[in-house]
Amino acid sequence: MKKAPSPTKSKTAALAKPAPAATRSVAAPARTPAAVAKKAAVPAKKRPAAAPAAKPVLLSGDNPQIAKADGDAPVQAYIAAIPDDWRRGLCARLDALVEANVPQVTKAVRWNSPFYGIAGQGWFLGYHVFAKFIKVSFFKGASLNPAPEGGSGEDARWINVHEGGLDEAQMVAWIRQAAALPGWGKN
Repeated sequence: MKKAPSPTKSKTAALAKPAPAATRSVAAPARTPAAVAKKAAVPAKKRPAAAPAAKPVLLSGDNPQIAKADGDAPVQAYIAAIPDDWRRGLCARLDALVEANVPQVTKAVRWNSPFYGIAGQGWFLGYHVFAKFIKVSFFKGASLNPAPEGGSGEDARWINVHEGGLDEAQMVAWIRQAAALPGWGKN
């Protein structure tokens, strides 16, 4: 009777055979530490420069196109993207007035416009940049006293604020009243 080869002997024999030439791998030559250090130390002038920040797209009336997002950062990006004239200053002032008078305010950008609201109660104010004015909308503005005279929708009222035309005392009164009302939509 013929003995079967032991498993240990066959594994050892298989390991001892050289691999066929087509399957052999050739190791890359070892790199010296100096070569590695030279590659890592790229001079500053040869490093790729950071890509310049893309200019925001301005829609009609120079209204910035800012992606829909929640929080203060997209609102600040919107304000920063407004051309540097009286409109940027006015929008920054409106933002500051809302923050100062509504400590629990939530912010977002929707439909390329900043929105301000109270969590769980909805949005109470938004504004939009046009070439010659800023349209400030109070979404439940029909309930404000006095109601803004710029225009009206079903419940909304708005005012068009032109250069030098911001009545801060009246705007603060409207902001406080609007924040106390149930808002519009979900936030």
